[in-house]
Amino acid sequence: MPFAQEHYPFENEEKFKKAWPADFVSEGIDQTRGWFYTMLVVSTLLYGKAPWKNLIVTGLVLAHDGKKMSKSLRNYPDPNHIIDQYGADATRIFLVNSPIVRAENLRFREEGVKEVVSRVLLPWVNSFRFFLGQTMLLERDTGIKFMYNAHAAVSSNVMDRWVLARCQSLIKLVREEMEAYRLYTVIPRLLLLIDELTNWYIRFNRARLKGEGGPEDTVAALNTLFETLFTLCKTMSSFTPFITESLYQTLRKYLPPSEKDNRSVHFLDFPTVREDYFNPDIERQVKRMQSIIELTRTLREKYQPSLKVPLKELVVFHPEESFFDDVKPLQSYLANELNVREVVFTTDEERTCVKYTATADWPTLGKKLRKDIGK
Repeated sequence: MPFAQEHYPFENEEKFKKAWPADFVSEGIDQTRGWFYTMLVVSTLLYGKAPWKNLIVTGLVLAHDGKKMSKSLRNYPDPNHIIDQYGADATRIFLVNSPIVRAENLRFREEGVKEVVSRVLLPWVNSFRFFLGQTMLLERDTGIKFMYNAHAAVSSNVMDRWVLARCQSLIKLVREEMEAYRLYTVIPRLLLLIDELTNWYIRFNRARLKGEGGPEDTVAALNTLFETLFTLCKTMSSFTPFITESLYQTLRKYLPPSEKDNRSVHFLDFPTVREDYFNPDIERQVKRMQSIIELTRTLREKYQPSLKVPLKELVVFHPEESFFDDVKPLQSYLANELNVREVVFTTDEERTCVKYTATADWPTLGKKLRKDIGK
């Protein structure tokens, strides 16, 4: 926040005061004893307070071996190669999600950028392509041309309501974290939503999206999927400006006409949280269903047979009836995903064939009993 550029205090007093103190100042950690220190001292001496409201300090980007990047050593990948091979958005996500934004040093690895493409961008784009395919299938089979309806009635489908609630959680988190200038907490939440969209929502609703539930149900599912993709584009446009613009230019043809300038995703307002989409009960229901599925997958992978082999019965044990009240409405999802004919819920421990064994903690007992441990 330079003080002399406005020629203050000799003129431009009003202009200076409007822009001072700065909303944020960002520089590398090597400037802690340089630029940051000088500005703070001058501002405190002249005005009695810091010249910034928020201070963002970044770490240093080092070579993969922890040494400083050197032109003579060529111990770093060519930046042009990284951008051409993986794209600017992947590089941005890798850096924003790294220790560098927490003022810690980063050992730059090309594999890290490549991983962002495979874990974040490709699943996101694949979800987008799946949506386009289903809209074309709907038009071919029924003659219905899909258009997004922002004012559609809230779907009665549990998974629709769940994924929309998760979108609102992302919007709320991004707003809160950006207002606090915490960049590093957003990308993990984005990863989670993309995983929830691809591995849970689309996977569990593939039949609905393909039209097996009738045109009305298909349109409701497509409307939910579109809103999720659209929310991702608007929310992440500041982090991944290029891929969101590319996706948006295709998605916008499904939007109704608007008086606002919507030529670019970067012209749109940041999405606001829709409180009516939040539903703690549904989020709890789906979370409990996910825990059953993940535990069963682990058991089947460990003990065989695999998920490809159908089983006659799955017994779900829990001591609380309220747990079953949550997951019973989702019983069909459990049966289809886990490839079982019947799902049985019980609070009777005898039905589970669970056996308990007691194993002594000998190190702890040895310290307590010492010589008496053999008695």
